[in-house]
Amino acid sequence: MTVRIALLTYSTRPRGGVVHTLALAEALAALGDDVHVWTLGRGGDTTFFRPVDPAVTVHAVPFDDRGEAVGPRIRRSIDTLRDAFGQAREGYDVVHAQDCISANAALPCLRTIHHLDTFSTPELAACHERAVVEPTALVCVSAAVAREVAEGWGLPSAVIPNGVDAARFAAAAGDVAGRDRWAGRLGRYVLALGGIEPRKGSIDLLEAYARLRHRHPGLRLVFGGGETLFDYRDYRAAFDRRATELGVRPEILGVVVDDALPALVAQADALAFVSAKEGFGLAAMEALAAGVPVVARDLPVLREVFADAVAYATDPASVADALDRVLTRAPDPAVGQALAASYTWSRAAQAHRRLYASTGRGLAAGRGP
Repeated sequence: MTVRIALLTYSTRPRGGVVHTLALAEALAALGDDVHVWTLGRGGDTTFFRPVDPAVTVHAVPFDDRGEAVGPRIRRSIDTLRDAFGQAREGYDVVHAQDCISANAALPCLRTIHHLDTFSTPELAACHERAVVEPTALVCVSAAVAREVAEGWGLPSAVIPNGVDAARFAAAAGDVAGRDRWAGRLGRYVLALGGIEPRKGSIDLLEAYARLRHRHPGLRLVFGGGETLFDYRDYRAAFDRRATELGVRPEILGVVVDDALPALVAQADALAFVSAKEGFGLAAMEALAAGVPVVARDLPVLREVFADAVAYATDPASVADALDRVLTRAPDPAVGQALAASYTWSRAAQAHRRLYASTGRGLAAGRGP
């Protein structure tokens, strides 16, 4: 029997949770389910950052940018998505939210926790808490995050790892024209994806690069990505001040067009993945698929997911040393490529289908199994 599924996310723009939502939706649709993705169409967006398989129905709820503070924006985001989705929710067998904003808007629902965070903005802190304790069931993308949920809230979670579009990033290794365009623009570079923000450890990476650059003359530090609902202006100001103090001029690309992203990753000499918090590490897995060495923060979750496929570091000095090692002598890419290829969206979709069946098809109305 076909199951009608609503997947909800908070943005049309490229963030890890949004990438996850679209890929899972397409994989579930490929298995025969009737999948609808609900999102906030911010700033006039009516489509996602990339084309979506026509088998998936997209509902982009208009959300105008008013320039308000983070707290009011979060409240308005929840209210806007709730008001639009609430009129349609009775038509779904499964309601599955992918972040705290969409979970607050869709309760009662199933919710995926990609990572846990700590917020000082009261509205965000309340949003985060409700999205952990009130959903009907929880999914985590790694066992490490599931342990955090169990230890912090005493709640069980199903563990379903991300999939990875490994073939797309592996193919980028052979995209000579695409890679040449990035090489012509950037030269040699260490890449970080996700923007300038505290969770991504951006200032730590800046410090590490300042130590590294003299060992590898001509090597640049490049940041790609950065779309977010949150306000990191203070952190960005601190980042800019520290860059000036260190005499470092990183290249800040902002959001990269989706078609150009794989070649950007494949052309990098290394990917620096030094987040203070992560749930799985999708960007790092994509880099491994492209044959690019990765230096990662030594976190339990990344040890769980990546094992020996990446180099680990704990602070700016050790990040610089680890980058130096992989730049001087690149590791065998086959290990990382095999790991990335082992995580498929088809497998993730099948695991979600089993979870939906075991949890009961009453999630849309908040009923138990």
